[in-house]
Amino acid sequence: MIKSETFNFLNDLAANNNRDWFLVNKGRHDDARTNVLEFAGEVITGLSKFDHTIPSGLDPKDCVMRIYRDVRFSKEKTPYKSNFGAGFSQNGKKFNGPGYYLHIHPEGSFIAGGCWMPEADLLKAIRQEIDYNGSDFRAIIEDPSFIKYYGKPESEYKLKTCPKGYDSDHPEIEYLKLKSFTFSHMLSRAELTNSGAVEQVVNGFAKLNPFIAFLRNAIS
Repeated sequence: MIKSETFNFLNDLAANNNRDWFLVNKGRHDDARTNVLEFAGEVITGLSKFDHTIPSGLDPKDCVMRIYRDVRFSKEKTPYKSNFGAGFSQNGKKFNGPGYYLHIHPEGSFIAGGCWMPEADLLKAIRQEIDYNGSDFRAIIEDPSFIKYYGKPESEYKLKTCPKGYDSDHPEIEYLKLKSFTFSHMLSRAELTNSGAVEQVVNGFAKLNPFIAFLRNAIS
């Protein structure tokens, strides 16, 4: 489980996002990060049992992201993130394609997965797969149990017009307009500090696995 102390650290960091405070509280950060690494390790074990592209021996350190913010190209200049994040794929957090993601934040934790803003060649391949196998795609993401848990795909970056090569009357046109293929499910602090937190995260990823597999097949 994620410890209450981990969430407390993130809360305090958000209120004191500066290097002087962080230096004094570096030990709290290290303890929180260790907690997240241990949690990620248990998630990896669970993931690898149904998604065999995820090595059971994947190092959690290759999945959990650093808390230090890259401010070079960002309008947000605070030096630290107010969350812990972990990406899960064959190569941990370094993946260009489908994968799973865990976001730990006192006021907005969630699990997610898919292919976020794929590059042009990957986007073309995913759209082509949806074009060719729309019924299979719908069977996955329009399954009632899937919708109940994940809802609709992320549509923030959805095109307002049809993508090149597809007509407005295409049966899958609303999905073909997507530029990012991801789903997410919010998790409360109570859920993540519960003894069944790892199982809940793993089960959530398991529900997402057929969608991930569809995307992988599209770009393979």
